[in-house]
Amino acid sequence: MIRHLPFQQLHNFRDLGGYRTDDGRTLRWGRLYRSDSLGKLAGEDLTRFRALGVRTVIDLRYPSEIAARGRVPDEPGLTWLNLSIEHRGYDQAEIDPDVDPWRHLADRYAEVATDGVTELRQALTVIADGDHPLVFHCASGKDRTGLLAALVLALLGVSDDQIAADFALTELATDRLIADWHAAHPGRTLRWPGYGRAPAEIIRHVLADLTTAHGSVRGYAADRLGVDDDLVAALRARLLTD
Repeated sequence: MIRHLPFQQLHNFRDLGGYRTDDGRTLRWGRLYRSDSLGKLAGEDLTRFRALGVRTVIDLRYPSEIAARGRVPDEPGLTWLNLSIEHRGYDQAEIDPDVDPWRHLADRYAEVATDGVTELRQALTVIADGDHPLVFHCASGKDRTGLLAALVLALLGVSDDQIAADFALTELATDRLIADWHAAHPGRTLRWPGYGRAPAEIIRHVLADLTTAHGSVRGYAADRLGVDDDLVAALRARLLTD
């Protein structure tokens, strides 16, 4: 199976299937996807997207981003939910080049894990409740999307090494993400050399921080998101092979 699905305008659309869990099961292919902004879907890309049978889209962006960049096109039978999990905006292009870049981003993710508890819980519930393919996305499919993907995978019992490897696959899209930034911001200078990067170190920081604070990612989900055993069981029943 192919993890990266080729689109002309989307750079980071991926199938989360195939990862192995601690109980020996595997994530089903074609059930859960992660992506950069679906506001770019049109033409052949939209035809390709329709063929996937996606019936639910979770858009993790700010409403202002959606107003400026668009959302997934209206389609019959498609449910679109805007769950903006980030509450403290920042401009990645302007991150101080002298700071530790991966620790800095991990700290921004920690803010989302603290501020976005309501939306993160809603997202997990929607993913668990569905009986059809679903995709969640933000602007680049890297940070907000990467955090939610890590939470889902961890709750399913996927190892930290696999979670980190999945996170780092965004590195294959970095050049195109940077090109998109330049096209969208003519005349601006991209100050931060780490823009569009997604080394595994970032999400490893996040997983370690959550484990230090809560004993495990499962502990964080229980303590802060109110994720109980029934919701975890529903996620596993929906997404894992028997």
